[in-house]
Formats: sequence, C-alpha cells, structure tokens
Amino acid sequence: MRFYNQQHRHYCGIDLHVKTMYVCILDAAGQVLVHRNVASTPAAFLEIVAPYRDDLVVSAECMFTWYWLADVCAAEGIHFVLGHALAMKAIHGSKSKNDKIDSHKIAHLLRGGLLPQSYVYPAAMRSTRDLLRRRLHLVRKRGQLLAHIQHTRAQYQVPEFARRLAYPANRDGVAERFLDASVRKSVEVDLALLERYDSLITDLEYTLVRTAKQHDADAFHRLRSVPGIGKILALTILYELHDVHRFDRVQEFASYARLVKGRKQSGGKTLGTSGAKMGNVHLKWAFSEAAVLFLRHATGGKRFLARIEKKHGK
Repeated sequence: MRFYNQQHRHYCGIDLHVKTMYVCILDAAGQVLVHRNVASTPAAFLEIVAPYRDDLVVSAECMFTWYWLADVCAAEGIHFVLGHALAMKAIHGSKSKNDKIDSHKIAHLLRGGLLPQSYVYPAAMRSTRDLLRRRLHLVRKRGQLLAHIQHTRAQYQVPEFARRLAYPANRDGVAERFLDASVRKSVEVDLALLERYDSLITDLEYTLVRTAKQHDADAFHRLRSVPGIGKILALTILYELHDVHRFDRVQEFASYARLVKGRKQSGGKTLGTSGAKMGNVHLKWAFSEAAVLFLRHATGGKRFLARIEKKHGK
C-alpha cells in the first residue's frame, strides 16, 4: 500500500457524494481554514478552493463519482490524490461518523502522510475501461439466461439438448420442446434476449478492439502474441493495467492482480493469510483464464506444471 507523503501549504479533504460534498481545507500547521458543505459541481469546487490554490493538494475517497473531480484538478493544475476506500479505516472506525467528520479526517490523513492511495486512472482510456466492464456485465446476464433455460429444462423433465445453446445456430426448435404454453413463452423470451445480447456483445467487442488499436496497438498485439491470451483477455489486461510502470516491482504488480496472498505475522509467528480480495478482480480473472488456456495449448507449460507438481504436489 502506498501512502501520499508529500508536503504542501494547503490540504483539502473532500467527502464526495453525488449531489453534495463536504470540503475541509487545512493549512500546513493543521488549522482548519474551510469546513462546509457545497454542491458537487466543478464551479462550486473551484470557488471554494480559489483562495488556497497556492500549493494545494486535494483528496477524496475512491467512490463512483470521483472522475469529474480528478479531471477538474488535472485541468486546473491542482494536485489530486485518490484515497483507497478499503484502506482508509481511520474514517470508518470512530464512534461518530458523518460527512463533516469524514472530510476532516481525510484532510488530516493527507497532511500527515498517512493517506493510502488508489490509482488515478487517466481520462483518455478510462471510459473505454468502463465500456469493457459493461461488456462483462452483459456477458454475465447472457450466462444467466442460458442457465435459466437449462434449469427450466431440468425442472420440467425435458430431454437434454444435443448441442450447446451458447451458439445461435443450436437454438432452433428449443422452445418447441416445452409442452406447457407458459413455460414455452418463458423460454422464447430467454431466447429473444439471448439473440439481442449476442448482437450487443459482438458490436461492443468490435468497438473495443478498434479503440484499443488507437490507444496502444503495439501493447494490444504483444499481449495477443502470448499463448493463452486472446482478444478479450488482451483487452482486459491492457485497460485494467493501463501502465505497468506504475508498479516499482514485479511483486507489487502480482499483488495488485491478486496472484499472491498476503501473510499475517506477529511475534515471529505466521497467523494466516489476508487481503485475498484486495487488488483488481478483473486482472485476477484474466490471468487465471490465461493460465488455463496456456496449459491447454503449450507443451512447454505442461512440462513446467508437471515439474512443479512433482516437487510440491498438486
């Protein structure tokens, strides 16, 4: 975990919400200069920080509306630090908690060099990353529809389908297998939605690949050259990672991708592991899928796995 420890003349902590935000500005000595609730708009933000723009740093907790604040700070040349929501336990553990208290604590963490940082993803590729995550949402919904058809088939003792319904060509005559009119209608709705999801996902993938070639064609093609990494996995790694140089060590990158477990130690004793869900879940999925596909197609990978299993066991 990285902490922001640079010194500034003014420190601004913001408890950010959709419609309003509580702003607390401290000086270098920790004295409160501003502490009030304002509208969550660029104009209101720039107005309240205007007298303190000289060597100002701004921080807000990582929640879903931080994009605009980071973009305004970047455009205005203001230092911006994104706080790691899970690691900012200091603002969640007190007996009393409200927006005013939280903004004050964020400002003090920032001033004291104890604010855990999240990565401020640049605006240029951020919307495409969100579009890629939206594709994943649609794929999961599509999977739920396929599962519902199979559950309905088992529920009404319909014989198993000869082919996988994931492929559109295998769906002909599926609804007609269900004798009950209401059940048949339910399956027809699922099939119609599947057809629409297939069209949307295909269109999204075309857009994502085209955009990736504009953002970083070289990195995209190099990722695809790795055995086990195809189009979607390459897109996921490219956009979830953005810039590998933001990690000082390979170990930090592996930790962020959830490929290594944390270890809890005290008094020379190991107490177990922790932090299994800290990091990027999308990178965890991408590398897990890539490992399976790599072993499926690469003989060298199979030999390496056999040596590891022989040494350490399965």
